[in-house]
Amino acid sequence: MYDISTRKRALALLEQGRSLNSVSRETGVSRAAIRSWQGRLEPLPGITAPAPGPPADDQAYAYLLGLYLGDGCVSAHPRGTGHYLRIACADAWPGLIQLCREAIAKVRPGIGVFALQKEGYVMVTSYYRHWPHLFPQHGPGKKHDRRIALEPWQQDIVDAHPWEFIRGLVHSDGCRITNWTTRLVGGETKRYEYPRYFFTNLSTDIRQLYTDTLDKVGVSWKQANANNISVARKASVALMDTHVGPKH
Repeated sequence: MYDISTRKRALALLEQGRSLNSVSRETGVSRAAIRSWQGRLEPLPGITAPAPGPPADDQAYAYLLGLYLGDGCVSAHPRGTGHYLRIACADAWPGLIQLCREAIAKVRPGIGVFALQKEGYVMVTSYYRHWPHLFPQHGPGKKHDRRIALEPWQQDIVDAHPWEFIRGLVHSDGCRITNWTTRLVGGETKRYEYPRYFFTNLSTDIRQLYTDTLDKVGVSWKQANANNISVARKASVALMDTHVGPKH
């Protein structure tokens, strides 16, 4: 059973001139169901659609949201019965793979979470009918080709757990590295090393979400290049080390 908002969205896409096949692929709803909604939008009397409900764990959701915006996607089941949440995690970071699985299980207790091994990475995957409700940024095409904005309820969660959101973004599209430079001291060239954090994403909106949240927790940052955000000041790196740390 689908709720009214899902039905209205499907019909609105049809009104834009989209084909039944196209709308079915995007929404995960069968063509037969969409056709029936053209004749009757409301569910039959006595039948109510189950509500997806909020995340069961807001802190885990803030982290998972960061992972999703970086390396995640939501895709419809081929038969239109639900959706898959998929988060790509590199084999190099087994700790990240485990954290991702744990976050999904906390956000939606009782649903299955499994890992599909690919070449060089694991696709952490979970099937659930209402993933698009929990990740309304879901849509056709790549994230950097469309507008990405948080819903008010998502922003409330990020505001309450900003470091978890930052950690999810860094664990997906960021890194902690050690830079070095040389200085002439007393006629002698000395090498100095210092850590810094980078976050790289093609989406202007996602980079803005990252930097806005950094501002809220008092982390200084700079735009290193068109798609790259750098945190290099000693105090800010120390804050990041306390709350984020390197991937493992």
